[in-house]
Amino acid sequence: MLQTMRPDPTFHPSPRLAMEAEPERIAYTVLLSPDRSQPDALAVVDVDPASNTYGTVIDRLVMPNLGDEFHHFGWNACSSALSPMSGHAHLQRRFLVIPGIRSSRIYIVDTQPDPRKPQLVKTIEPEELLRKTGYSRPHTVHCGPEGIYISTLGGAGADGTQGPPGIAIMDCENFEILGRWEIERGPQKLHYDFWWNLPRDYMVSSEWGLPPQFENGIVAEDLLANKYGHAVHFWSLRERKHLQTIDLGSNHQMALEIRPAHDPTREYGFLGVVVDTTNLEGSIWTWYRENGEFHIRKTATIPPEPAEADQLPPLLKGFGAVPPLISDIDLSLDDRFLYVACWGTGELRQYDVSDPMHPRLTGSVRAGGIARHAQHPSGRPIGGGPQMTEISRDGKRVYFTNSLYSSWDAQFYPDGVPGVQLMCKVGENGGIELDPAFYVDFGPDYAAHQIRLQGGDCSTDSFCYPSA
Repeated sequence: MLQTMRPDPTFHPSPRLAMEAEPERIAYTVLLSPDRSQPDALAVVDVDPASNTYGTVIDRLVMPNLGDEFHHFGWNACSSALSPMSGHAHLQRRFLVIPGIRSSRIYIVDTQPDPRKPQLVKTIEPEELLRKTGYSRPHTVHCGPEGIYISTLGGAGADGTQGPPGIAIMDCENFEILGRWEIERGPQKLHYDFWWNLPRDYMVSSEWGLPPQFENGIVAEDLLANKYGHAVHFWSLRERKHLQTIDLGSNHQMALEIRPAHDPTREYGFLGVVVDTTNLEGSIWTWYRENGEFHIRKTATIPPEPAEADQLPPLLKGFGAVPPLISDIDLSLDDRFLYVACWGTGELRQYDVSDPMHPRLTGSVRAGGIARHAQHPSGRPIGGGPQMTEISRDGKRVYFTNSLYSSWDAQFYPDGVPGVQLMCKVGENGGIELDPAFYVDFGPDYAAHQIRLQGGDCSTDSFCYPSA
């Protein structure tokens, strides 16, 4: 009994203490069936370099349904449970919460007693989520101090357009859907990512599009008409109230990943924007709070790369270039390096963001890409490009997969995106290089999306105390 009342040793008060924890030995990666002919799955990957099964899939948990489309997923509990206001110190980082973005079904997977052989323990059907919240298409999962927050991309109705999407709250112990998080929504009508600064009591959220704009592929007419999301929203966490919207300009289409500084004394963070419709460039924005007001500034741009028409899929032939298509960003726990996945050009970039208003490019690797088709250092081919990115707690390893979303994969990479997981090693003072010994092949029938690391990672945990 005394043992169960102790905080989980993978919960850390501050980012610096998390960086000092032992390295990960297991990665959990969600796999999806692009043609929905077989159930999606959770792969367990050995990432321990001392193991004789290093870089291989050591287990695969196959789900019982077809057509879920696994995308983002998260833990039931993390370092936020150490909050002095509403913590649950007896919780464990034990369960993975895995939504199906297409089916609106949510799976609860237990990683104990054997983390190498997780088991499905509960399934939440879409009717329950819709009945209790009015939401559909669950997307991003974050463990908060008092529950599990799940962003959604759709409302009610068959096409998910009856009412705006938002955030659902799930009980972190019995996994019951409790209801909507929002009390005062304000002008927010679209949703994508969200994250927060717990001690400073605010949340930031971003925008993609409604289900008809992404489920069957990108809608070129909507993109050219600037009808995808292009704003960020700021909220009061405790009041569950919308505070402020900042529109980036309608040409900045698809404001996606939110990455706040990990140290809660630092009131800034980063946002990745997929494409500027005036010039095809991608961009990084830095948001910050000053005198009680939130502001945002474009702080880095990544240009498109010229390409011949015969190198391009039909969607891009008329442009004569490949846009970077910034699909993910991730920030190291020391708030020093920001990694930017350019899924279109096949580049993973590393920026030094010690000065968050002036990111400085310090490293780059190539893997796949629409025109380049860059191979792995082992000589093996890569479909797609760097996509979902995850950084080890100590900042020395960066893992990534190569699929964005099944229908978008087919549009931009018509030759297919067989699932792989790769890893970069990080230099002491910056710089990255692909590890030639790490190439996880999930087979031709599965695409690979988000990664979670055993014990937590850089896009899982939010911290309650500053680093000393």
